[in-house]
Amino acid sequence: MSTTIPVSPASPPIPGFLSRSTFHRLTVAQYHQMIENHILPEEEPVELIEGYLVTKMPRTPQHDYALTALGEELPRLLPRTFTIRGQCAATIQDSEPEPDFVIARGTRTLYQSRHPGPSDTALVIEVSASSLYYDRTDKARVYARAGIPVYWVVNVIDKVIEVFTQPSGPGDSPAYAQRDEYPVGTAVPVVLDGNTVGTIPVVEVMS
Repeated sequence: MSTTIPVSPASPPIPGFLSRSTFHRLTVAQYHQMIENHILPEEEPVELIEGYLVTKMPRTPQHDYALTALGEELPRLLPRTFTIRGQCAATIQDSEPEPDFVIARGTRTLYQSRHPGPSDTALVIEVSASSLYYDRTDKARVYARAGIPVYWVVNVIDKVIEVFTQPSGPGDSPAYAQRDEYPVGTAVPVVLDGNTVGTIPVVEVMS
C-alpha cells in the first residue's frame, strides 16, 4: 500500500510558546562546540533537529527488541562497500540526528573523524514507538530535504515497517512522495543505491 506523506510544520521542543522566534537556533558547528567544551555532555539524551535541541524519546522494550533484531539481520545483507552505524550521529545541514541505523557508503574507516553526511547515506532507519508521529513528520522532513533516498520508520506499535522513498530535496515543503507499508507476513526489501541486496521478514523485527 502506498500513500503520500502529509507535511506538518516543525514544532519547538518546548510546548506553550507562540513561535519559533522565542528560541535561539543553533548551527551544527555551534552544537559541536558545545559538546567539545563540555557545555553539553555527549551522553545528554538530545539531538539537533532543524537548529533545535530536541530531547530523545524514552525507549520501550518493543523498540529495543526491534533494534536488536535489525542489528542482527542487516549486517548479513550488506555488501562490503557499505557500513552500518547504530545510534550514531549523522550530519545533515542544520540537523544532527542520531538515527537507530544509518547505512553509509564505504568502509567504517571513512568515518573515523567525521559523521556521514547526505552524500554518504543510502538508508536511514528509525525504530518508532513513542516517537512515531515525530519520526513520520519532523524526521521525515529533515531526511527528505537532504535527499536521503530511502528512510524506514519501523513502527512497532502497528507492527509495520514504513518505507519512504522519492525525497523531494530542498524546498518549501520537503517530503517523501512515496510510502510503502510492510506488515507482519511480508518481507521488507533492503534497497541500497537502487539495488535490492536482500529482504528482512517483518515478523523477525516485531515482538
